[in-house]
Amino acid sequence: MTGRVLVLTATDDHEVAVSLARGVVQARLAASAQVIGPNTSFYWWDGRPVETEEWQILIKSTQERFPMLEAHIRTHHNYELPGIIAIEIAAGSADYLTWISDETRQADV
Repeated sequence: MTGRVLVLTATDDHEVAVSLARGVVQARLAASAQVIGPNTSFYWWDGRPVETEEWQILIKSTQERFPMLEAHIRTHHNYELPGIIAIEIAAGSADYLTWISDETRQADV
C-alpha cells in the first residue's frame, strides 16, 4: 500500500462543497480536491428514504494527514453526520503519489 488515500464526502450545498475543497487544499491537508456534481443521491435519514441533489468531493491526501482532514471536514460541513470515507490508494503513478505526499507535508513548514 502507498500510504495515500482518496477521501470522499458529499453535501447538498454547492458553495459548501467548494469551500470544503478549497479549505482542505489551502490547509495542506490535501494535495487536491475535486467537486463533482450535481448528482442524485438516495439514502436513509431519520428513518425514512431521502432523494436529494448532492455534490461529491474527491480529496487526495495521506494516511498521516487523515485525522486532521477528517476534523476539518467535520468542523466545516453542513451535515449533522457527514459521510467521510477514506479509501487507501493501493497503487498509482510514482510521481503522482510523491506529489501528494510533498504537497501535504508542506503544511508543517
